[in-house]
Amino acid sequence: MWRWTIKIVRAILAIPRYILRKIADFILDKLPYFILLFLLLFLLIAFFWPRIFVSIHAGEAGVLYDRFGIGTVVDYVYPEGFHVVNPFNQMNIYNTRVQIILHDFTVLTKTGLPIELKIAVRFQPIYELVGVLHQEVGPDYPDKIILPQIESVLRRNIGQYTPEDIYTNKRGILTNIITLALEEVGRKYVVVDDIIIRTVQLPRTVETSIEQKLIEEQRYKTYEFIIAREKEEAQRKLIEAQGIRDYQAVISETLSPDLLRWQGIQATRAIAESENAKVVVIGNGEQGLPIILGAQ
Repeated sequence: MWRWTIKIVRAILAIPRYILRKIADFILDKLPYFILLFLLLFLLIAFFWPRIFVSIHAGEAGVLYDRFGIGTVVDYVYPEGFHVVNPFNQMNIYNTRVQIILHDFTVLTKTGLPIELKIAVRFQPIYELVGVLHQEVGPDYPDKIILPQIESVLRRNIGQYTPEDIYTNKRGILTNIITLALEEVGRKYVVVDDIIIRTVQLPRTVETSIEQKLIEEQRYKTYEFIIAREKEEAQRKLIEAQGIRDYQAVISETLSPDLLRWQGIQATRAIAESENAKVVVIGNGEQGLPIILGAQ
């Protein structure tokens, strides 16, 4: 660079003085025009500055539209950073971060009853396909391909179930429908991470009747549990009574008068020999035990 600067300076110095004087006189003579030209260039640069010098921030990607060339450049996505662009071209910037969009709409159930759904969709454009997305859909792609497809899947599947099934999410109905929606929407240049159902709103009268039915079902299940528990308790007591009866039958068969008399003698002896005992034991007739009076 310094070499070229030196060469230019030498070339200027090599110009004869009378030529330099003529150039200076020409510039001074046309100075207002040069000032006007400079101001015009300055205004043009200021006007086209945003189109010439483009900054793509973090989490963004650029798609170039070549006005006098091939049109939308689909095979190259401009990354983050500073770029110098032909002012006649246009740089379209897309947000490539994970985004969330809220959406409310109404669907009809199997019985024709309207249900208001409030959903949240978490999505992200595929970085490598941003150029194709811009060419075929455009910046408003959430309203053109994401939400309509989600609505279509939800309407088609929710229309096969009753309001009660939807409201109670019976057998994971809503989960299965959301899975189908995720699979279908994911085919169009974007990745839909999740579809969150924020609210399922039924007409107030229907919602109240369903809630009352659920309360009654829970109450019925509670009664069933109590009845089952009481039956088990009755069965337990029956088994216990049968055990006691069998025990008494065995005892009555094994006890004899001689054995009972012998056990009575042993008990009387133990009582008589105990310390600090004050006991009166009276026998039962001829077969009874003797009377024992003990006092310490």
